[in-house]
Amino acid sequence: MISAGIDMGSRSIKVVLLEDLLLDGARGPQYVVKVNHLMFPGELDAREAAEKAFDDALERAKLTRDDVAVVIATGAGRTQVGFADDGVTEMTAGARGAVYMRPNTRTLVDVGAEEGRGVKTDASGRAVDFAGNEKCAAGAGSFAEAMSRALQLSLQEFGEASLRSDKTIPMNAQCTVFAESEVVSLIHMSTPKEDIAKAVLDAVASRICAMVRRVGIEGEVVLIGGMAHNPGFVAALKNAMGVDALSLPDMPEYVSALGCALLGAERALS
Repeated sequence: MISAGIDMGSRSIKVVLLEDLLLDGARGPQYVVKVNHLMFPGELDAREAAEKAFDDALERAKLTRDDVAVVIATGAGRTQVGFADDGVTEMTAGARGAVYMRPNTRTLVDVGAEEGRGVKTDASGRAVDFAGNEKCAAGAGSFAEAMSRALQLSLQEFGEASLRSDKTIPMNAQCTVFAESEVVSLIHMSTPKEDIAKAVLDAVASRICAMVRRVGIEGEVVLIGGMAHNPGFVAALKNAMGVDALSLPDMPEYVSALGCALLGAERALS
């Protein structure tokens, strides 16, 4: 049996296809990720993009829609996945996927392009509490992306540059527009780019950390979402949270889609 999970984010669509292996024994059903996919094709509207992402994933896996028993969607655009059997919140999907990949997960941090959130999970992968940034870019990846453009650096260069700084420069602005003005002022003051990059990522990490603290930091702390690929942000968040370790699962941007596929498989088998 094949189940599919689709995460409709603001910048990309992630698709995960799972095959149920139905292994015998105490561990119960096990799953294999067959394929995952796709950056958002900007020339299409959301519904068309979801169709394309799903069909491309199926083609790569040499499957057809008839092979898929259930499709579960999540993300800000989940209602645009017209062929989905059901939709779940980002917290529900992220928690389920994170605990599957890292069974000791109890605190989940999810930071994507437009949103960031902290989620408390239980041992079964159920989200029991959460706090989010209410779609303010100052607590998400697009904030860092905008600031990297102001410094004329790629996002990768921006993150790497921040690791070369040991300075602490507070940023007071609470939105991208005003923060960009702060960055311009720092540039005019000949502040090194690496110090500015660290200041920006420290500010994002501080806001994310404040959300996570509202749900409590306990157990293994796992970071998912696209910002998990930014080493400067990872270092800043670990420092802000005061934890010994911050776990990064494989393919962190696909964890919510994986959670959807797992939930779909469990539903189909029940």
